[in-house]
Amino acid sequence: MSYSLTIMAFFLTTLAQIFVSTTYKKYSNIKNTRNITGKEAAREILDRNNLSDVKVVQIKGYLSDHYDPSAKEVRLSSSNYNGSSIASVSVAIHECGHAIQDKEGYTFMRFRASLVPIVNFSSYAGYLAIFLGILFSSLNLIWVGIFLELVILLFQIITLPVEIDASKRALKELDYAHFFNSEELKQGKIVLTSAALTYVASVASSLLEILRLILLFGKKDD
Repeated sequence: MSYSLTIMAFFLTTLAQIFVSTTYKKYSNIKNTRNITGKEAAREILDRNNLSDVKVVQIKGYLSDHYDPSAKEVRLSSSNYNGSSIASVSVAIHECGHAIQDKEGYTFMRFRASLVPIVNFSSYAGYLAIFLGILFSSLNLIWVGIFLELVILLFQIITLPVEIDASKRALKELDYAHFFNSEELKQGKIVLTSAALTYVASVASSLLEILRLILLFGKKDD
């Protein structure tokens, strides 16, 4: 049963990644009719929301796009920064959605930010504690490791509404700014929805892995 859960988690994550990759690739080959780039769209949306202090910068990597609240920067991968595709603009405005959340003090975003130091520790210490617990036959240490993995799961669950809300804001901004026509707006929604599914898959995958650990080591408590 425990191994079946691991296999399920692996397939969920893999399928989500494949779906996102194929969707992004498809719509990165379709240019928007206004020929506006991700950088230009992001700058216009940020300025319209009184976020002129937020910079739009280019970074390396594939789909490495993110918003850094500490530096006040919308960071776009080269293809999305310079690209004028449906995917490029959709991703860029999604990251602007996070900047707007930051400005408005969106509750889930603030809560997630407060958990980052704990999650960074848990991501390293969780499986280390489990490994050491197995090595030294210490169930207490194993359960400490499982608890730390639960912290990561909580972080992922909180991330879901943050990402979904950012996508909703992005669609609203795209519609209002008229970057896309009606058909392109539908395509942009597909891009944003596919990205959200990766976070859903991550939550499901982590949950299955924690259940596997509980099933595996819970028996040893009996």
